[in-house]
Amino acid sequence: MPDQPILITGAAGFIGSHLSDRLLGQGQPVVGFDNFCDFYDPAQKRRNITAAASSSGFELVEADIRDREAVFEAFARHRPATVVHIAAMAGVRPSIENPPYYTQVNVDGTVNLLDAAVAHGCERFVFASSSSVYGNNPKVPFSEDDSVDHPISPYAATKKACELICHTYNHLHNLPIACLRFFTVYGPRQRPDLAIGKFLRLVADGEPIPMFGDGTTSRDYTYVDDIVDGVTAAIDRCGTAGGYRVYNLGSNQPVSLKELIATIERVMGKQATVQQLPPQPGDVSRTWADLTRSRSELGYNPATPLADGIAKQWEWLASQAKA
Repeated sequence: MPDQPILITGAAGFIGSHLSDRLLGQGQPVVGFDNFCDFYDPAQKRRNITAAASSSGFELVEADIRDREAVFEAFARHRPATVVHIAAMAGVRPSIENPPYYTQVNVDGTVNLLDAAVAHGCERFVFASSSSVYGNNPKVPFSEDDSVDHPISPYAATKKACELICHTYNHLHNLPIACLRFFTVYGPRQRPDLAIGKFLRLVADGEPIPMFGDGTTSRDYTYVDDIVDGVTAAIDRCGTAGGYRVYNLGSNQPVSLKELIATIERVMGKQATVQQLPPQPGDVSRTWADLTRSRSELGYNPATPLADGIAKQWEWLASQAKA
């Protein structure tokens, strides 16, 4: 087993807990860094890391990335060779309501982690960015070389800012950094405020699904196991190739909102009641990942069909209700 752990921020969250489980299963020690904030039920996050917490290779640091002293203390104690920074305040609409909070957590917290990584000689830094940085990019599919100078929400702007800060730290300190633009991740443990999990629960309860706009907006939905494949590949490449690199991690198969609802109906065998509402400020009209770079350099190959992934998420949700 490797001596130096991988430090994962947001380790008790949706993607972070899946990544922790994957790495621990490969014999890789993991330090999970999480503050269990109440953006959604902290009890769900505790459940997310049940398996990880039972592993001798896992250590939990319960702290906030805004707490600079706690961040440096964790690095000094655990000496991670690798940082995978997933922790963030997520969500477009809440970021419009409270931009200062998003800036403090996402930007200031990232700077704390980068400073600690440099101070303690980390070998690589992987940053979880977002497809939201593309805004309403007129060109599809979205390529890493496209301009991302026009974000349309504070959340997206913080992710763009962090990519720029990461570039600066790579330039100044030669810290190898990979920025991963995640495209609408779904699957078991998904945040309860996100569309697929929310829609599954509403249909199960016979409640109407809110459809913002006319249903033609589309998203590049990506199953969490495929995302974790991309993250682990980025860890490996970041360590060997060095430098600064940005990668899209999506499915390259955009699905309209109407199509998504129809797929959920087929998976559940139950018709949805749809409540049409006005479009929401800050929401982009579409996302679509160009995977040319990530396929070529990371060997990234998302393989989970949408219906299969939704079926797995529905199975998980049903099991949680029985627990």
